[in-house]
Amino acid sequence: MVNRFNFDFQRPKILARNYLLIIQESTNIYENTAPTLSQEVLSMSESSRDKVHSWAESMSARDRIRAVAETFREPRSVNWISEQADTAWSTTNEEVQTLVKQGQLRRIEAGETTRYQPDYTRLLFEEIRTLIAENTREELRNELAAITEEIEKWQETYEIETWEELEQSLADGDLTSDELRERRDVITFWRENEEDRRLIKHALELYSDVEATREQTTDVADRATS
Repeated sequence: MVNRFNFDFQRPKILARNYLLIIQESTNIYENTAPTLSQEVLSMSESSRDKVHSWAESMSARDRIRAVAETFREPRSVNWISEQADTAWSTTNEEVQTLVKQGQLRRIEAGETTRYQPDYTRLLFEEIRTLIAENTREELRNELAAITEEIEKWQETYEIETWEELEQSLADGDLTSDELRERRDVITFWRENEEDRRLIKHALELYSDVEATREQTTDVADRATS
């Protein structure tokens, strides 16, 4: 497997890939039918308590609430968020209202129940803005070239065109366990590459506009302090 990219380059966060996938799956995620209370209770019972206890030891309550709030795909209640984050209802509600004020969550009225939904579009654009802030235009272009080169090597190695075709090859009974493991790893990297490529292309398309806005803001601040 090839050496993976320039370590100085700030790759998109995994959550940004999730935002992009979620937005692609639905043109209007806010029209999704909100789960009933019984469905939410079922979802709560299916969560892994061991995993919750593990991250409860490494993250603060508010960090856990924010982590949960950035990743669910359907409108959820404070009760559900509290259960998933393993935090007190009062703490969860307070943090959720803060996230609403910050524009990171949207409040959705569903009958007599209030639920909340991440603003994925806002979060996605914030990640694109971070890509622009932390990487030069040339670094973004170089990373696009590196992604293309890696995908082309996989296409040549496995004589396929897409990661979906590689995934289908996993059913080949002649593959050894090591070969299966390697192909699964390649599929994971390939999918990440495709999502990162989309994000980087968005960043390049908006690079000049973001730079101009940033320079304008700096000029205004300089004049205000001079």
